[in-house]
Amino acid sequence: TGGRAMERLVESGFVQGVIDATTTEVADEIVGGVFPAGPDRFERILKARVPLVLSVGALDMVNFGGLESVPEQFRNRNLHVHNAQVTLMRTNKEENAQFATWIVDKLNQSTAPLTIVIPEQGVSMLDAPGQPFHDPEADAALFDGIDLALEQTDSRRIVRLPMHINDPEFSASLVSEYQQLAPKSH
Repeated sequence: TGGRAMERLVESGFVQGVIDATTTEVADEIVGGVFPAGPDRFERILKARVPLVLSVGALDMVNFGGLESVPEQFRNRNLHVHNAQVTLMRTNKEENAQFATWIVDKLNQSTAPLTIVIPEQGVSMLDAPGQPFHDPEADAALFDGIDLALEQTDSRRIVRLPMHINDPEFSASLVSEYQQLAPKSH
């Protein structure tokens, strides 16, 4: 829901550029979680032609309500009960490959400047080494899928960083990448 609201602001002209670090709604859209992105996610941003720095935050998880709300077909998966109202499910390699395709199919239509910044050491707090969702193989399916499918141009590129998404240096890199794009769009 946050992505949809942000995109409406972009469409209305209130936002001149975007750093979109958390795209977990894509996982919910594809797998069936409670916070789906909607089929048009990213399209308003791309249509507005504003500079975009995108990352893959929290694509290691699908959001459900309480544990009892998790659909039967997912009950044997890696689940993390965050609290009585929120249960998270770790995404697998196949799902992550689907996320990469879904995202990149949209981004490849863009004529606006965009950079995807990939945190190679994990995409959420739960995906850090030693945490319950740490799964470098599943993450690699997402990262490599993006790498292979994105049609890179002078204004569309990928930056892979040996950092975790929650590292302060990663946040600084997102801002730096945005600053490199923003002058090109004005």
